[in-house]
Amino acid sequence: MDRLIEFVGNHYLLSSAFVVLAIALLLYETRRSGKSLSSRELTSLVNADQAIVLDIRQGKDFSAGHIVDSVNIPRDKLAARIGELDRFRDKTIVVVCDSGMTAGPACTQLREAGFTAARLSGGINGWRGDNLPTVKAK
Repeated sequence: MDRLIEFVGNHYLLSSAFVVLAIALLLYETRRSGKSLSSRELTSLVNADQAIVLDIRQGKDFSAGHIVDSVNIPRDKLAARIGELDRFRDKTIVVVCDSGMTAGPACTQLREAGFTAARLSGGINGWRGDNLPTVKAK
């Protein structure tokens, strides 16, 4: 730790440039992946019939437990099956993955196809962490 402080002190311009670039990258990735919704915001939108939940996890993970009435299209099949979502063009499509990290590229893909998309912050793990219900596929 002492060496890090010494390095930063000796190379303050380089260290400052690193911090600025790291913040810029973080902001860029956040904006590119779209709006992030909390579990509470998702619940409000679904209850008002303004959103649909798109679960992009694999079928076995979806079957083990998912948000009620969510649609399952695995992330690797989204491009081929995006037409299945046309009936939801008037709603926000909230993308759910395991932890909220892989939903961003799916949101970008949906927005490029003309949909309004957002992602669930924390993914299904965050949903379960908030003690919200999931259902298993039959």
